[in-house]
Amino acid sequence: MNESLTLVLFSSVVVVLAGYVRGYGGFGFSMITVAALSLFSAPVQVVPVVLLLEVAASLFLLPGVWRHVNWPDLSWLLMGMAVGTPLGVWILGNVSPEPMKMAVAMIIFMLALMLRQGFVVKRRLNRSETMAAGLASGVLNGAAAIGGPPAILFFFSSPIGAVVSRASLITFFLATDILAAGTCAAGGLMTVGHARRALILALPMVAGLVVGKHAFMRAPEDTFRKRVLLFLMLLSLLMMLRAAKGVFA
Repeated sequence: MNESLTLVLFSSVVVVLAGYVRGYGGFGFSMITVAALSLFSAPVQVVPVVLLLEVAASLFLLPGVWRHVNWPDLSWLLMGMAVGTPLGVWILGNVSPEPMKMAVAMIIFMLALMLRQGFVVKRRLNRSETMAAGLASGVLNGAAAIGGPPAILFFFSSPIGAVVSRASLITFFLATDILAAGTCAAGGLMTVGHARRALILALPMVAGLVVGKHAFMRAPEDTFRKRVLLFLMLLSLLMMLRAAKGVFA
């Protein structure tokens, strides 16, 4: 089989699976696709394509969740992220990124495990605490391009419910991915070739999104929460493996 066709088929399978996770839980698409597709292509070829697909995925899911978004918490979270991102960029230039990614992944894994075992925050977090979670997302996004997990943990550890948490995360990632895609485009890293590849993969992604969305609608809230946290634990293990590869390379 032609090598390029094999890569397209592999990419399509990855995107279907990642789309299912995104449609179900509202997150995880980038972490899965970047990790898998970077095995065969350079990150500079993968990341812009994934960002375009992420924006498209959020726009596809947004009409069905718009009325459930927790706008007050989301606003403070995004403000914290805006403040934390420059700090994260500074850390990126002054701290070895792979050991930091390893430590962050281990912390995320342990927190997700605690939440899956039944730990929950009994009250809604106040503005300063919400902004602190956004600050953590911004620092990690700027320093290691992994800003999602703090926001995921923030929403799924609160008592606001699965529907509101998922809707808020979808909107959160739309905002952050538009910012990242715009930054890529401004830096000359987004090309017509990237857009063409994203267009090819859009259909399998939508198939995964639709199946994941319907799975979410059928899942009891407690089952949904446990599955989402399991996804997060698996993704954190994936982050650890990638970081370990960089540390020991």
